Amino acid sequence: MSRSAHPAGPRHADVLPEGHHPAPPADLNRLDARIWSRTVDRNEDGVATVGGLDVTRLAEEFGTPAYILDEDDFRARCRAWADAFGPGADVFYAGKAFLSRAVVRWLHEEGLNLDVCSGGELLTALDAGMPADRIAFHGNNKSLEEIERAVRAGVGRIVLDSFQEIARVAHVAQGLGVRQRVLIRITVGVEAHTHEFIATAHEDQKFGLPLAGGQAAEGVRRALGLDGLELIGLHSHIGSQIFDTSGFEVAAHRVVGLLQQVRDEHGVELPEIDLGGGLGIAYTPDDDPREPRHIAKALHEIVTRECENAGLRPPRISVEPGRAIVGPTAFTLYEVGTIKPLPGLRTYVSVDGGMSDNIRTALYDAEYSVSLVSRVSDAAPMLSRVVGKHCESGDIVVKDAFLPADLAPGDLLAVPATGAYCRSMASNYNHALRPPVVAVRDGAARVIVRRETEEDLLRLDVG
Repeated sequence: MSRSAHPAGPRHADVLPEGHHPAPPADLNRLDARIWSRTVDRNEDGVATVGGLDVTRLAEEFGTPAYILDEDDFRARCRAWADAFGPGADVFYAGKAFLSRAVVRWLHEEGLNLDVCSGGELLTALDAGMPADRIAFHGNNKSLEEIERAVRAGVGRIVLDSFQEIARVAHVAQGLGVRQRVLIRITVGVEAHTHEFIATAHEDQKFGLPLAGGQAAEGVRRALGLDGLELIGLHSHIGSQIFDTSGFEVAAHRVVGLLQQVRDEHGVELPEIDLGGGLGIAYTPDDDPREPRHIAKALHEIVTRECENAGLRPPRISVEPGRAIVGPTAFTLYEVGTIKPLPGLRTYVSVDGGMSDNIRTALYDAEYSVSLVSRVSDAAPMLSRVVGKHCESGDIVVKDAFLPADLAPGDLLAVPATGAYCRSMASNYNHALRPPVVAVRDGAARVIVRRETEEDLLRLDVG
């Protein structure tokens, strides 16, 4: 996708040439375990269930659209990441993917740390009881107020993103009479095989200090010389929705090269490197993400090998899975409103949500799957485009999908793998009300983030 795309978005009604659209699945009623959370199934009536509850009951009780989050699946994924990396590493859940006070409590109970990148995320983490020393604070432009809140709270790490931030954090920490533990984020010149807008390690972007030109090395020199800072390591993040570790191998080689330079020039072996997050999930059956144990094994081997070659002791590794934990654990439940067949083209299926609850399709050209979940159907597959109710031609939820030809208004559709970045990036476009997040577990459901109301919408409008 070009950065200079037309402001109206991609041509929304392009006709796919014959044979170039995805082939219909062999069974429209099958809910593929690769893209749905672990407790999703169908009951004897053909209605999809999650956590032992059928979706028609959830829709009746909580309305649509709604994000339905499988708590058992979320907790299991937390444990899988913690077990894979073991006690010799740190796993920080990337709160930007989705954060609420309930989620913070789950993370705490499952032994994960938390990565935040704004004052609001930090407030949520502290309010929900996450120990401050298990919080890392990111961001490329932290305000003095945010920095002071973080230092006063005693956060375990602040990731420094610029020369100005090195000075700001040192100034605040010294004024409070503490030494703040920090890492320096560096850009290593590795562009992950991912969408251009979410690849973050090439030099021409806003994050971190580049290795090229010596800025990263200069940042280390400055941090080591300031009394308010305790520099404990380096941070690198190379992108998002990554399916292999080859990019991490190149990044680790360059990060370790800087560690070696720091040792040679300053006599200091920094004890930690944070390799960031960005590991992908399955949005469609064609996606093939790696298991946490395979990722952990590969990253440990890469770092150990690079350090041995450089004559360094292997540092403690940190990683930051966000999407990889919460993404697969939730789906968005919609009700079908209107159905518009365009003979020879496709059928437009409008649902009661859209780009206000999932901007990723419009923003990143992201691909999703969708299924009819309120019943099963023996009807023929119908090439469809699932769209929202917003006054925008780019308001697309699922670009190309096959749904049963007998689909009707009132049917329930569900889009899986919407746990990450959907509620977090939701908006009030067209004054839509943001949907609730409903957690399900063991036959019970509860709202953990309530649906916005019309009163909420008007409360901020002071007239």
